[in-house]
Amino acid sequence: MSLNSQVLDKPISSLPYVEANLNYLIPMAERPVNYTYEPPPGVPRHNGTYQAHKLPIYNARSISHNISLDREGVAFTQHNSSVRDFYDEDEIRRVYYPEAEQLLLDVTGATKVVIFDHTLRNAQTALNNNIVKEPVRRVHNDFTAKSGYTRARLELAARGIDEDEIDALLQQRFAVINIWRAIASPIQESPLAVCDAQSIAPTDLVASDLVYRDRVGEVYAIAYNPTHRWFYFPQMQPNEALLIKCFDSAEDGRARFAAHTAFDDPTSPPNAPPRQSIELRTLVF
Repeated sequence: MSLNSQVLDKPISSLPYVEANLNYLIPMAERPVNYTYEPPPGVPRHNGTYQAHKLPIYNARSISHNISLDREGVAFTQHNSSVRDFYDEDEIRRVYYPEAEQLLLDVTGATKVVIFDHTLRNAQTALNNNIVKEPVRRVHNDFTAKSGYTRARLELAARGIDEDEIDALLQQRFAVINIWRAIASPIQESPLAVCDAQSIAPTDLVASDLVYRDRVGEVYAIAYNPTHRWFYFPQMQPNEALLIKCFDSAEDGRARFAAHTAFDDPTSPPNAPPRQSIELRTLVF
């Protein structure tokens, strides 16, 4: 089922929406490559060309109770955190990681959750800070059908789990789920838009290299398709969380990849403070 399904209280076309430009990869002959750091002289930061498409992005707050990880690839929930300072690395790991683990256990019914990564985003401080990043303004998905397994094996091995146990874990169903939230005032600038996973065709997914200093990951860039359905949750508060499924090992028709991107909300006030957010990447078994 998808967002315009009869299970919803009202069809998506009747929801309020904004129109905004979303940047899609233009299909290319060579493999797209993106560097996470300043590459060697003469090497471009990324070799892909992106084209903006002006699209409706629907306000999904009124239907949030009918959106699920297994249908649309997204869930929206209330979630209070005890973290006092999200810019304190130790407090994130000591307080927020266990909170997030419990949230995922509750929402998904999982038997095991492994939190392996987090990213802070704030455009104002990103320029002078190697830890804080800018919002990503390209339509993408953080993992591919291949790299979901690769990253899971890497992270489990890093925790000292032996190979036989890793093999057993990766033979059962697991997902990579991001937990995304505001960490300061309500988000007005650069909110996050999410694409209904069931409106994405397999041919829209373009495997791309993401080059780190010590390894090469693989993500999906997304090619434009007029069937894509986009939605967002405006003015997200620090006590709200968005769960985004970036990979699911199940291939039975459930949502596997929920593409997403930051965008310029035309209703944001011109003096809106820069978006401050955190996303956690997790393995959910």
